[in-house]
Amino acid sequence: MKLGIVGLPNVGKSTLFNAITNAGAQSANYPFCTIEPNVGVVAVPDPRLDKLAELYQPEKYTPATIEFVDIAGLVRGASKGEGLGNKFLANIREVDAIVHVVRCFLNDDIVHVEGSIDPARDIETINLELILSDMEVLDRRIDKTKKMIKADKKYAEECEFLERVRAALDAGRPARSVECTEEEREILSGISLLTNKPVIYAANMDESDFKNGIAENPYYAVVQSVAAQEHAGVLPICAELEAEIAGMDPEEKTMFLSDIGLSESGLDRLIRECYSLLGLISYLTAGKPEVRAWTITKGTKAPQAAGKIHSDFERGFIRAEVVPFDVLIACGSIAAAKEKGLVRSEGKEYVMQDGDVVLFRFNV
Repeated sequence: MKLGIVGLPNVGKSTLFNAITNAGAQSANYPFCTIEPNVGVVAVPDPRLDKLAELYQPEKYTPATIEFVDIAGLVRGASKGEGLGNKFLANIREVDAIVHVVRCFLNDDIVHVEGSIDPARDIETINLELILSDMEVLDRRIDKTKKMIKADKKYAEECEFLERVRAALDAGRPARSVECTEEEREILSGISLLTNKPVIYAANMDESDFKNGIAENPYYAVVQSVAAQEHAGVLPICAELEAEIAGMDPEEKTMFLSDIGLSESGLDRLIRECYSLLGLISYLTAGKPEVRAWTITKGTKAPQAAGKIHSDFERGFIRAEVVPFDVLIACGSIAAAKEKGLVRSEGKEYVMQDGDVVLFRFNV
C-alpha cells in the first residue's frame, strides 16, 4: 500500500513524514523544500504478530508494510504547471490513497503560504488543482465514450454517469463525493482520477490541543465538516508530537502518550484509519521459519489470499487450514487447537477474516 502525503507548503507534511518514517526528509520553513518525493517504508504495528513470535520463536519476523511518499507542497496553479505542479500531480497519481495534511495550528514563526490559517480554503486550494487536472482526463474519456455510443447504445448510460461526475467537478466537488452504484463505481475506478482516490485529512494541531481536548480547536470542526461532505476520513494529529516520540523506546513512548491522554501514536491511528478507508485486513502465517502478516482486501477468498504468497499457491490451491488468532492463543499451540477440533479446513469459497492464522495446502 502506497500513501501520498500532500498539503500546502509549511503545513507540517515533511515534519510528519520524518516522524513516521525516520527517513530524514528535509524540513524547512519555505515552499518546495521537497522537490523529489521522499519515500519511506514503515512496518504496520500488529500485536497479534508479536504474540505469534513469542509462541513460535521464529527465525524471521515480517510485518505488513506501508509506503509513505512525501509529495512536495502544491500551490495555486499546480494543474497548469505552477511550482513544478505537473510533476507533483503525477506523483499523486501513483499512490493508493492520499493523506492530506491540513494546518490547524497557530504559529507566527512558521509562515503560511496564503498568509492566514483557514483549513477550508487550504483544502479547497488543493482540491481545485486536483479537480482541474481530473477535468482534462474526464473530458477525454467522455469524448471517447460518445464516439462508442454510435457503435453500441449501451455506452449511453456510462456517458450519462460520466457527465454527472463532470458536473460535480464543475461545482468544485471531488469525484469521490458523487453517489454511485457498484457498476458506476467500477467505471470510475477504471479512470485515473485524482479526486476519486480515498483521502484522510490529517488535521495538524498543537500538542496543547490534545492536552486540552481536540474539540476546543475550532479549525478541527471545519476539517470534519469538509470530510463528511466528501466521504473522506479525518484524523487529529500533531506532527511535532510525532517527531518528539519518534526516537523513544516503546515503554517511554507509552508513558509519554499516556500523560497527554493518548493510548497510541498518531502513526498507529493513521495506519488503522487507512486500512479502514481502503477496506483492508490482515491474515497471518506462523511457523518456526517465519511469522508474517499479509494484507488483503475484505472479501478476498482463500485461493486469492494464497496467491499473495505465491501464484503457485493460488493455481494449485487444495484447502486452507484456518484457526482464528484468539483461538490459537487461547489453546497455546496449533497442536492443541487441532486436538480440540478448532482448526477448520476451508475450501475455495471461504472468505478470509481479519486475524485468520492459516496454512495453505496446494499441489502444482
